[in-house]
Amino acid sequence: MNILIKSAKIIDPNSKYHNKIMDIYIKNGNIEKIAKKITPSKKKERVFSAENLHLSPGWFDLHVNFGEPGHEHKETLETGSKAAISGGFTGVMIMPNTNPRLDNKTTIEFIKNSVKKNILDILPAGNLTKNGEGDEIVEMHDMSKAGCCAFTDDKNSINRTDVLKIAMLYSKDCNSLVMNYPNEKRMANAGHMHEGKISTSLGLKGIPSIAEEIMVNRDISLCKYTNSRLHLSYLSTKESIKKVRNAKRRSIKVSADVALHNLFLTDEKLNNFDTRYKVMPPLRNKTDNKALIKALKDDTIDVITSDHTPQDEEHKKIEFNNAANGIIGLETAFGLLGKYILPEIELTKLIEKIAINPRKILQIRNINIEEGEKANITLFDPDKTWKFTKKDIKSKSINTPFIGEELKGKALAIYNNNKFQKC
Repeated sequence: MNILIKSAKIIDPNSKYHNKIMDIYIKNGNIEKIAKKITPSKKKERVFSAENLHLSPGWFDLHVNFGEPGHEHKETLETGSKAAISGGFTGVMIMPNTNPRLDNKTTIEFIKNSVKKNILDILPAGNLTKNGEGDEIVEMHDMSKAGCCAFTDDKNSINRTDVLKIAMLYSKDCNSLVMNYPNEKRMANAGHMHEGKISTSLGLKGIPSIAEEIMVNRDISLCKYTNSRLHLSYLSTKESIKKVRNAKRRSIKVSADVALHNLFLTDEKLNNFDTRYKVMPPLRNKTDNKALIKALKDDTIDVITSDHTPQDEEHKKIEFNNAANGIIGLETAFGLLGKYILPEIELTKLIEKIAINPRKILQIRNINIEEGEKANITLFDPDKTWKFTKKDIKSKSINTPFIGEELKGKALAIYNNNKFQKC
């Protein structure tokens, strides 16, 4: 469809129009014209305008869980898509936490065929090992050809060094990305929250920071040894950041992301055994929060992800030790970033973390706000304050601690795949 967007401030560091207020005319899915003023060619032509309107490359979330197939009671491809669109995202990569697992060509093709012609780009990440059990590597070449651009067992960390080494070597042949969440399971010892004063006072088994940091050391060493690309998921500690920063200085091909809630929430939120704050990696402390935000500023951390993890009430409203990990995050992502993170970093830097870098890491098509380019954009107001309520939840699950919270920054609409939709 065709649309004229009026007076939007363009946020795209790769565009010559960066930080300029322009009109943008989109025709048949492509950006046809960008100018100070464009007059509609037809009276009935669709025009979109809004106060304090900003425009950027479409946002992309590197870690989401949509449940289907197998966990449709928590989320489906349809409800997950609605949540993503509501949050202003034009693309997501879904984790292989399904049943059956996304560990073969057939399941990858199922996802790809199920989401054709959507406004939202949904990319499947495949399991790195069969059934996500950490022992036997999947058929990476076949799955890559079927449309899988990254391999990960997500929160099931690959603890076997030999398996991860071989997978990283294979990934070079099929030009795909290996992702690993660094967590030494024996050190983590089936803990339920960050190991510290609060876990001790509550009598809960804690997960020490070193469980993550030991694994970061190992993964960086493997990355150097194999000379392959590696993406570290969900970093949460100050020492992990130091190790990744040092690796990047040595030109080791490592990238990293952080879950949004780990940037500003701490383990103090668990004082009342509130299972809504039970996540993995666990909420750490203020020192870790500050280190993570500093790492965003100096590009040690490349990507911010919502880590959208729907859980049904049956698995959340129970004793803390038995409760499932996870928070839904797509609908609240930008509002939380605006409230807690934008005061610390520039808007351009934030757009890099949620729109530009995820695609760069996956080596998929870059999105540029230039004439002649495919239109894949998010329209938003970074200063709009709003209250998040249950009515704003498009996900099938409601496991979020942010209901009733005042947020700052809101997606207004998206355009992608020749389709336009308000958020």
